[in-house]
Amino acid sequence: MLDLDLDRLPLSRKQLRSIGRATARINMWHGSVRSGKTIASLLAFAIAVATAGPSGLIVICGRSLQTIERNCLEPLQDAALFGPLARHVQHTRGATTATILGRTVHLIGAADTRAEGRLRGLTAQLAYVDEATLMPEGFWTQLLARLSVPGARLYATTNPDSPRHWLKTGYLDRAGELNLRAWHFKLADNPSLSPEYVADLSAEYVGLWRRRMIDGAWVVAEGAIYDMWEESRHVVTALPDMRRYWVGVDYGTTNPFVALLLGEGVDDRLYVCAEWRHDSRATHRSMTDAQYSRAVRAWLDRLGVAPEWTFIDPSAASFSTQLWQDGHPGLARATNDVADGIRSVSSLLAADRLLVHESCEGLLAELPSYSWDSKATERGEDAPLKVDDHSADALRYVAHSTAHEWRHLLTASKEAAA
Repeated sequence: MLDLDLDRLPLSRKQLRSIGRATARINMWHGSVRSGKTIASLLAFAIAVATAGPSGLIVICGRSLQTIERNCLEPLQDAALFGPLARHVQHTRGATTATILGRTVHLIGAADTRAEGRLRGLTAQLAYVDEATLMPEGFWTQLLARLSVPGARLYATTNPDSPRHWLKTGYLDRAGELNLRAWHFKLADNPSLSPEYVADLSAEYVGLWRRRMIDGAWVVAEGAIYDMWEESRHVVTALPDMRRYWVGVDYGTTNPFVALLLGEGVDDRLYVCAEWRHDSRATHRSMTDAQYSRAVRAWLDRLGVAPEWTFIDPSAASFSTQLWQDGHPGLARATNDVADGIRSVSSLLAADRLLVHESCEGLLAELPSYSWDSKATERGEDAPLKVDDHSADALRYVAHSTAHEWRHLLTASKEAAA
C-alpha cells in the first residue's frame, strides 16, 4: 500500500481534519473557489481507493469527461500537490477509465438526466463527484443507490448554489439525519494563496457570485441581476478610439433580433458602441436570414468597422450559415453559459470597465429591469426572466465569449483604485 505522509504535504489543519474524518457514507466538501476543498477531498478519496476491498466498482463523476480530467485527474498527477501518489495515477486523455493505485476507476460524465442510465446495473463501493450541484438530481440519487457494497462511500465537492438547491435542502441541511459529514471551506482556509491572487480573484466576482464563490455562502438569487447598473455612471455620450471590435448577436424572428458592437477602448475600458435591432412585432415586418445578413453587414459598413469576431446565438444555426455563405469573416458560436455570462457582465460593470453609448436604446431599456426569475429560484435554480432580454442576451454572448481577451482589465481597474 502507498505510504502517504500527509504531514509532508502542503495542507491546512482544516484539510487534514476533513481527510481523517471522511468515513461517513456521504462526505462533502463545500465552499468558496480555491479554498482547498478539492485537494482534501481527492486525498481522502485516494486513501479510500488504497484501502478498498475487491468488491464493487470505483467511479469518478463530473459534468463531463473533460471536467473530470481537468478537475480531478490532472491535480492527482501533480507531484507538487500529491507527492508520491502522483506516480500511481495513470490516464490516457479521452479514455473513460483511469488507474489509481492499481485500481481501475470508471469516469462518468453527467451533463443531463440521460446520464442516469449509465449507472443502471452497476454496483459501486467508492464514488467521487466533482461539482455536485451541477449533477442532475436523478443521477445523484441513482448513484447513491448503486453504492450498495458494505462500507461504500461517496466523496463530493461543490461550490455553493441557491439555498433551495436540492443538494442543500435534501442533504446538507439534513446531515444530522443522514450518514453524512460535511466541511465548509472559505478562501481564507487555503494558506497557500498569495494576497495578490486573492485580491485578483475577489475582483472577478461581484454581487451574488462574490457571496457564493468568495464567501462560500448559499444565498438566493433575487431582484435585479445587474444591481450595480447606474445610468449616470455607465452611459456615455462620446466614445474614445478603439483598439478592436467584436459583435454579439441574439437571433430572433418573432422576437427581436439584436446585434451589439463591443469595442476595447484605448483607455482600457470596454464600450457597447452601437446596436442594430429589428423587432418584427413592432414593425409588422418579418425578415429572412438573408435580409438579416445584409442588414448587419450594411450596419457595420456604415460604422466603418470590421470586427475581429462575430459571436452568434448558438440556436441560430441557419443564420450562421447565411453569414458564412455571404462571406462574413470571423464567425463563432457564442458561449452560452447563462450564469457565467451574467457574472462576466456583472464583473465589468462593477469595476466600471463596461460602458454603454447612449444610442443603444434597446440595451439601455433592458438592463435596469433584467431580473432573476423568482419561480426558478423557488426550484433552486438561477435563471433570468425571459422577458425583454434580447439586447441583454447579445451583451452576455459577446462579453463572455471574449472574457479571455479583457480579464486583465479587471486587475488594471483594481490597481487604478489603489
